[in-house]
Amino acid sequence: MHAVVIHEFGGPQVLRPGSFPDPTDRAGWVTVDLKASALNWHDVLVRQGRYRSPLPHVIGADGAGVRRDTGEPVLIVPSLNWGARDEAPGPGWEILGDHIPGTYAELVSVPTECLAPKPAGFSWAQAAALPLVGLTTYRALFTRGRLRAGESMLVVGAGGGIATMAVQLASRAGAAISVTSSSPDKIAQARGEGAGGGVLHTDPDWPEQARQMSPSGAGFDLILDPVGRWPESVRVLRPGGRLVVLGANAAETAPMDVRAFYFGQYDLLGTTMGNVRDFTGLVDLIAEHRVPPPVIDRVFPLDEAAQAHEHLESTRGFGKTVLEHT
Repeated sequence: MHAVVIHEFGGPQVLRPGSFPDPTDRAGWVTVDLKASALNWHDVLVRQGRYRSPLPHVIGADGAGVRRDTGEPVLIVPSLNWGARDEAPGPGWEILGDHIPGTYAELVSVPTECLAPKPAGFSWAQAAALPLVGLTTYRALFTRGRLRAGESMLVVGAGGGIATMAVQLASRAGAAISVTSSSPDKIAQARGEGAGGGVLHTDPDWPEQARQMSPSGAGFDLILDPVGRWPESVRVLRPGGRLVVLGANAAETAPMDVRAFYFGQYDLLGTTMGNVRDFTGLVDLIAEHRVPPPVIDRVFPLDEAAQAHEHLESTRGFGKTVLEHT
């Protein structure tokens, strides 16, 4: 089959169009003819060799297409082998594209439980953009973060896929949302998706500015930090508030004032992409609150995956970057 194949780890230039073996048939798995796939920051880490993937390899977690066995339009839920406990994944859990060939290809094979119907009214690009970012965001906000209608929330780093999806889901679930960003344009775009306002986290005093945007200036009930700004983010919580962390792009270590943390009665919650049960909750939320499709920033042909990765890593976009399969 035609695919984008990596033969070595490295920068975007290692993503090259080529040939890769077709998926093999096995019990309980289904082959999907892919129409589109979507980029995630996780793909960058796999491409760099962080997950010790086999070589040659096809990366990519998100995709949408047509089941070969039934002809049904579906999207891929890329959470494999989660395990029995909802609280955390088991030792066999992985994301599609880590070690099993992923979605930057004509075909992909996944367990039957990892398929969901393509949402009505979604384009192929929108359907492909939903699974990983939607599942990750839903778990962060509702399964782990326990977000409720009427609460206040700050999303750190507006513009990325998770931050944008968080604004869409939380605002339509009845929460009051504010954001931070490095760009005034991205704050304006976040307002268009449901945020009430935002501050520039390039300003040294952005935590104080953000706190002034919270109810009565007392701090936010929940902060979603997908970039790794813990020491600053925690300063914007109300006493007893919850900080959900699911990324480390800005920093992989975080010095904390431990005394202030425990006197503040804060909750620090780590999270990752969720499981198929979380995805069911996401689909129900989308239907109940008429959540619009994911925001698409740019669409590239499959063979231009390297250019798509360069665009993703530039952080200039707002929303999801998608590969179109022709």
